Amino acid sequence: MAFERVWHRHYPGGVPAEIDFQRLTMPEFLRRSAEVFAGVPALDFLGARITYAELNDLVNRFARALSGMGVSAGDAVATLLPNIPQIVISHFATFRLGAVTAPANPLYTERELVHQLNDCGARVLITLDILYPKIEAIRPRVGVETVVVCHINDFLPFPKRLLFPLVKRTMYRRVSTGGDVHEFMDLLRRQSDSEVEDAAEWQEIGALLYTGGTTGPSKGAMLTHANLSCNVQQLRAFFPIAVDGGERALAVVPFFHSAGYTGIQNMSVYAGWTDVLVPRPEPETIVQILERVRPTVVPGVPTIYTGLLAHPRFRALDLSFVKVFIAGAATLPPDTVRRLQELGADGIVNVYGLTEISPNGTATPLGAPDRPGSVGIPLPNTDVKLVDVDSGLQEVPVGQPGEICFKGPQVMKGYHDKPEETEQVLRDDWLYTGDIGVLDEDGFISLVDRKKDMIVASGYNVYPTEIDALLFDHPKIREACTIGVPDEYRGETTKSFVVVEPGASLTADELSKWCRERLAAYKVPKRIEFVAELPKSAIGKVLRRELRARELAGQ
Repeated sequence: MAFERVWHRHYPGGVPAEIDFQRLTMPEFLRRSAEVFAGVPALDFLGARITYAELNDLVNRFARALSGMGVSAGDAVATLLPNIPQIVISHFATFRLGAVTAPANPLYTERELVHQLNDCGARVLITLDILYPKIEAIRPRVGVETVVVCHINDFLPFPKRLLFPLVKRTMYRRVSTGGDVHEFMDLLRRQSDSEVEDAAEWQEIGALLYTGGTTGPSKGAMLTHANLSCNVQQLRAFFPIAVDGGERALAVVPFFHSAGYTGIQNMSVYAGWTDVLVPRPEPETIVQILERVRPTVVPGVPTIYTGLLAHPRFRALDLSFVKVFIAGAATLPPDTVRRLQELGADGIVNVYGLTEISPNGTATPLGAPDRPGSVGIPLPNTDVKLVDVDSGLQEVPVGQPGEICFKGPQVMKGYHDKPEETEQVLRDDWLYTGDIGVLDEDGFISLVDRKKDMIVASGYNVYPTEIDALLFDHPKIREACTIGVPDEYRGETTKSFVVVEPGASLTADELSKWCRERLAAYKVPKRIEFVAELPKSAIGKVLRRELRARELAGQ
């Protein structure tokens, strides 16, 4: 069944510029999918499958459990979980009560967790057994009243459930329950699966998704149920070849991150797709899932694709079973696109956005001509403008770099308890992204850099991603990241951190000579450091800010 849409004028590639939104919240979409796609697997976790009818029942059970803990509309419920069934059940049970989901990164330090839990004010936290000692340590410093503990093997069938702790000892831990600590599965067993009325209101907050903290402590983007629902509907319009109830999405991007939260978790529930859950996004695990399940929708970040292309079994695959590859966080380098296409990959889509817009803002339409480096056109019902970097008041001409600004139904309500920071990025309903891009005559956007990452060397504006893109083209380079560092003469100068391909040999002089033949003199990296690996976020995005912090600390 394809859900009805009304298409108005069209962009190139058949993508609608506008759609009529269905005013249904995400828990209402789950209820609909449970009726229309009752027997379709909603979740596939290491071979264990949960259908949409079963998922809806589990959500009802856990919603009753949360209600019994005192959770009601407007309360924050925090999760500290990888991509396992419990995180989806927890999020949609929270939605169903009209409460607010507040996912946290399992890799966070105690300091980062204390900040986020106190900022969102969560009374209930759902976490994994191996993370519980960290929670015990910080309980005196946070307002969490109740902790629910999950085991990674909770939903595995017999005998996998029994064997899993023996095989993965480091991923299983017994926790003493009682009082304010509960077992997830015990709570489910005690509850009825009868329908719980959806209390989510269209304009009320449904999620507090936290930014990466690139400029100080992380900030909670307040996303309403309207933001979440509209962004899923906008994104779905970009994939007309996909079939509702008929796709399998590789859930490799974590659901605590806005890209996985909306683009995989919520998208799949809306369209009745199967989420193939990947708790640890390692190349070997992903290759096994590709061989076993043959997912039709494969999202990822460039570093994930780089790691896969280095895996011999991945290179032996015929990827023609994949309808669409989706790249986020950064555009795929042309060489990566070429190598994927050689393996049978056809539809490759770059998406762009940020947490503050739920997070999707643009995408490259399927079937449109290749435009290397482009992140596509605006999603339906989304306005985009590029303004001058200095004042932010004047729109820049086509072909000139400017700060990207969005206006649309996916733009956040603001930052939680941070009115001043909200005023800095939300102006007359426009979200100022801090990203610099270029708009071409056909309405396609190419990213240039982050505004704060721009390097001013001897008065010249240097965009490090331009240098990185060139370095990626070197046959001996696997990864690269360029930053600006203080320089007495130039004010700032460029430094590139480079990871070479295994077994390759490359010197700084050789690389400098190669760059001078391809870049203007002021853009050539003045300093080069070869490293074994680059620091990355939980979704595999290279952390330029961490390299910068290390460099400044060293100086």
